[in-house]
Amino acid sequence: MIRPLEHSSRPAVALLGGGRIGKIHAANAAAHPGLALKYVVDPFGDAAAALAARYGATATTLESALADPAIAGVIVASPTDQHLTHCLQAAAAGKAIFCEKPVDLSVERARSAAGALAKARLFLGFNRRFDPSFRALRHKLQAGAIGSLETLHIISHDPAPPPVSYIKVSGGLFKDMTIHDFDVARWLLAEPVVEVYAMGACLVDPAIGAADDIDTAKVLLRTASGRMALISNSRRSGYGYDQRIEAFGSGGSVRVDNFTTTAVAVWDEEGASRAPFQNFFLERYAEAYRLEMDHFAGVLRGEEPAVGFADGVHALELAEAAWRSHATGRPVALSGGA
Repeated sequence: MIRPLEHSSRPAVALLGGGRIGKIHAANAAAHPGLALKYVVDPFGDAAAALAARYGATATTLESALADPAIAGVIVASPTDQHLTHCLQAAAAGKAIFCEKPVDLSVERARSAAGALAKARLFLGFNRRFDPSFRALRHKLQAGAIGSLETLHIISHDPAPPPVSYIKVSGGLFKDMTIHDFDVARWLLAEPVVEVYAMGACLVDPAIGAADDIDTAKVLLRTASGRMALISNSRRSGYGYDQRIEAFGSGGSVRVDNFTTTAVAVWDEEGASRAPFQNFFLERYAEAYRLEMDHFAGVLRGEEPAVGFADGVHALELAEAAWRSHATGRPVALSGGA
């Protein structure tokens, strides 16, 4: 068992969900000097107990965790279709919320909760906004390093597709995978998106198509001023985890390239070769997840959430518009922008 540092003044938090993402958040919360992981909640009691024991927490029920006045915040890492319900329950209990993306699988349901969550301290976990390299790119754009931004190219290709059992409950490529890229595009474009055009296909695994989803997509976003972002998604790269951004402006370009497992390169008579790309999102975005938890500690101290409920709704609007565009073969206009 890893015992957290004793510090009575640290705000206590409860974790909902002991799966893959829950384990990452548990480790980061337990290691953070400004937080105390008190409870782990999961319908699978053994999973909750094991994770709680590892970090010196207690496995309990959601009702008990929310009823504890010592709990200042709740980390929602439950299955996606439970995110909105758990956010509403935590908000009703007066807790600050750190919710994994997406906030829900339906933009209509998400909008219907806006009133109940309007005053909630809700931080939505779009972790890529916290990646140091992406942050540095955005800082260059804000500082005018390449003049006025004109276009973006965002590439997000997974090493290999997930199991079809996951695909069936994921909400589909646009809500599960591209949703990160929609949020990053909005963040970097710094203008509402008014039009979406998407093309998708099943080129990787026929079973994904049989599950009524796609595994490959190109999405074009346009803002009212004419700025454009092209998003490229695939469930299989064949060469590792491909995460790149290129921004083009009136005075040049700025980009973030892929990370490799080491910085070692070999030069010989056959040319130059480098170490392979990182092969999993938990490796590539480990620091982003840690910085997310650091920001949530700041929210508990009174800081304004850097990514809020409205950002989650806008990303869902883009995801649903992309699916409509893919289904109809036509661009989809967004009144008021997203």
